[in-house]
Amino acid sequence: MEQATSSLAAASVVVDQALDARARKSLGASNAAIYRMVADALERHHVRGGTLIDVGCGGGNLWRAVSSRFSRYVGLDAVRYETFPCEGQFRGVDLDREQWPIELSSADVVAAVETIEHLANPWAFMRQLAAIVKPGGAVVVTTPNQLSVLSLLSLVIKQRFVAFQDSHFPTHRTALLESDLCRAARESGLDPLEVGYSRCGRAPLTPWHYPTTLASLWPRALSDNVMIIARKIHA
Repeated sequence: MEQATSSLAAASVVVDQALDARARKSLGASNAAIYRMVADALERHHVRGGTLIDVGCGGGNLWRAVSSRFSRYVGLDAVRYETFPCEGQFRGVDLDREQWPIELSSADVVAAVETIEHLANPWAFMRQLAAIVKPGGAVVVTTPNQLSVLSLLSLVIKQRFVAFQDSHFPTHRTALLESDLCRAARESGLDPLEVGYSRCGRAPLTPWHYPTTLASLWPRALSDNVMIIARKIHA
């Protein structure tokens, strides 16, 4: 019996170490344009006040972009980075599990910035996001934009979306279209308000990004990242 218990504990350590290693590959941060995209969407939809729960928070860069809009910040992630804001509350979690250390209907806004693509079951993840936001509250999710010119060319040439090459696995697991985000949101009891784009995208075969003015003309085609903001419509 003691040997079985010891083996289970050892297995748990291996799983936790693997999760930690996989999570740290993201470096706990995303492109600044993604945080601007989220901040601008919150402004357009007059979302402010109360508690922001940042799921897959990394180093807490989203909080630095939107802290003036909220009174409380809670970050959920597998790793607590040194840059996590001292005024925030951190809770360690394996986001692929069904139970998270957070109360249901406790957030005024839930954000998952460049997180859903890391998970094995994005539909279950969206349901969890919807479960922890209050009725009438907002959920914001961003992910790589599979419909950009760069990503579609990569799919044709390499049979992989650009953010889902073999080198990105197992960090990036699940490629989602904006239609998938909307369907998952509706299935979870959320009403999509807007699909937005980062207006920051890399030009194919170059290290350079399109000028913002050009990306603003064709945001879906010339943006590396896509966002959905939705509102919870029932308890």
